[in-house]
Amino acid sequence: MRRWASDTFYASMAYVVASFLTFEVLMPLQNVFFPEYPSRASLLFLPHGVRVLSAWLLGWRSIFALLPGVFLVFAFLGGADVFLPSRLLAIAIAVTTVPAVFYLFKWVGWDLFPRADRNPCWSCVMGVGIITSFLVSGLTNMAFGSARAEYVAFLIGDISGLFFLMLGLYFTLRLIDSRS
Repeated sequence: MRRWASDTFYASMAYVVASFLTFEVLMPLQNVFFPEYPSRASLLFLPHGVRVLSAWLLGWRSIFALLPGVFLVFAFLGGADVFLPSRLLAIAIAVTTVPAVFYLFKWVGWDLFPRADRNPCWSCVMGVGIITSFLVSGLTNMAFGSARAEYVAFLIGDISGLFFLMLGLYFTLRLIDSRS
């Protein structure tokens, strides 16, 4: 039970922090540099990277570990609208799609989950992140009834957010390793 609580705390906290950075730091910068950009979607959506890395590390447990954080972010952004069916569906899409794809790959014989006896395949994790970005963007836009431009913006934001989050994690881990 303690591990579940710890996984939930850290995964949800990472999602909330990534969302805060995206909506309170990156989006205002995006609006300064691209004032004519019509979409309200972020072109650098860091929370997708948190979803991918959480699903990779935790498997199906990531659904429950991310759910509080995803719900809090949706509530912060939408207020009481978080309980609208389209928002609840978007929350379900956000927390279930990535682990489902990881397990689909495992089912067909390509187990990408981390193991002590092999090095991680970072390009494979990135590939799953790109595939799930297409799925999450499409399904979320269908749930919200958004325009095609929103789909493209979500897609760009998810992929770039995953890439930059993984790049930042890579350099952070290298820095920690060099100091050890």
